[in-house]
Amino acid sequence: MTATDSPSVLLERVPARPVRVGLVAGGLGAYWPQFPELLPQLQDSARVVSRRLSGIGAQVTDVGFISDAPEAARAGEQLRVAGCDVVVIFMTTYMTASMVLPIAQRVGAPVLFINLQPTEAMDHPAMTTGTWLAYCGACPLPEVANALHRSGIEFRSVSGYLADEQAWEKILRWVRAAGVRGSLRDSRHGLMGHLYPGMLDVSTDLTMVSAQFGGHIEVLEVDDLRVRVAAVKPAQVADKLEQARQVFEITDSVVDEDLQWAATVACGLDALVADFGLDSLAYYHRGLEGELHERLGAGLILGASLLTARGLPAVGEYELRTSLAMLMMDRLGGGGSFTELQALNFRDGVVEMGHDGPGHLAISDSRPLLRGLGVYHGKRGWGVSVEFAVAPGPVTVFGVGQRRDGRYVFVASEGTVVTGPLMRIGNTTSRVDFGCHPGEWTDRWSASGVGHHWALGTGHRVADLRCLAELLDIDLVVVAP
Repeated sequence: MTATDSPSVLLERVPARPVRVGLVAGGLGAYWPQFPELLPQLQDSARVVSRRLSGIGAQVTDVGFISDAPEAARAGEQLRVAGCDVVVIFMTTYMTASMVLPIAQRVGAPVLFINLQPTEAMDHPAMTTGTWLAYCGACPLPEVANALHRSGIEFRSVSGYLADEQAWEKILRWVRAAGVRGSLRDSRHGLMGHLYPGMLDVSTDLTMVSAQFGGHIEVLEVDDLRVRVAAVKPAQVADKLEQARQVFEITDSVVDEDLQWAATVACGLDALVADFGLDSLAYYHRGLEGELHERLGAGLILGASLLTARGLPAVGEYELRTSLAMLMMDRLGGGGSFTELQALNFRDGVVEMGHDGPGHLAISDSRPLLRGLGVYHGKRGWGVSVEFAVAPGPVTVFGVGQRRDGRYVFVASEGTVVTGPLMRIGNTTSRVDFGCHPGEWTDRWSASGVGHHWALGTGHRVADLRCLAELLDIDLVVVAP
């Protein structure tokens, strides 16, 4: 598979909402007439921070440099109006708590203090009072932390120096998490059809989704898809078929009529997503005896996989919490494919996991396959299914469980996808080594509160998920060896 064959190249991603970062830098104004060279140096450092945040694609509202409490109040009001996902307060030198509290009280967003001194250590023999003050950003941190604690305002802080990549990774982790939190609050999630009969764990309280994550749940009927599929033009189907031939290797088992139908449904699905402004979709419909609604439900795999690869997760079995987990994993940069347990390989020490139906093509290890199936196990209908494995390397499995009191819980575990024999039955399948006995891992994972399905994403993402869980006030359970 060449780079130009990669689904991530062939499929245009849905434009992701940029993280909205508010930035304010500050220091004590009493210093400026005493040490004339200090303020220009600190302002230069503030510009470095602003460029770094803008460089990750963030939408940065930089309100400049503040020197006293009245300027802080005005800056806080500007940031409140900007609707920030996170407000970064750069403590360039000493500043009073009265310069920080007005901002934190107004913004209505998570607050991140950063203390980045010019270099990793002072040149002590060359220091004057004025040059030392540029290294003094740590000095006010306990003071402002105390004031925010007493005011009931949560905050986070990162200390380091301007070129400290370890500190920047911590900063960007909080910024990414705040961006995902903001995306969830603005997202529209489609729920089409009905619950897979008997899957009690999948049942989800829609009010609790909006209460804990924000966003809107759009309840859809299969008929909303039916009327859009009926309106699809032959030229649209031809374009979708061409796209499928570019993205997939089409096996001999695929029946032309079934592929034509899958492409038609995919076009209708695109229209459904556009008309309702969806950011994710969970669906299931049983149907009976080959009637139209059954055929619609069976024809969704191609279109759902294409949407998922573009950053709009679409999953079967009415799995709303997993479509949310996939959306979060995707926005953190890990893709996120619809996943469940398939088998345990005690000989190789791996857990085999994946799913029949839609998957995240952009994280596949090779060109994905389309395979024709005469039957979908446990479901009505027949047609075209997707087959691939996630690329070898570090991965994270991540699910959203629900506790007895109704609150959600994040469950995650880091492992490594390794190569080896895979099933060839039209499923996504990956072999994951979690660094321990596969049976022991499975027992701990199952006891964690996770549901039947979860997201499988690339990279080790527990540190990112920990930040996101904290910002959402949701517990994170990490299943580790």
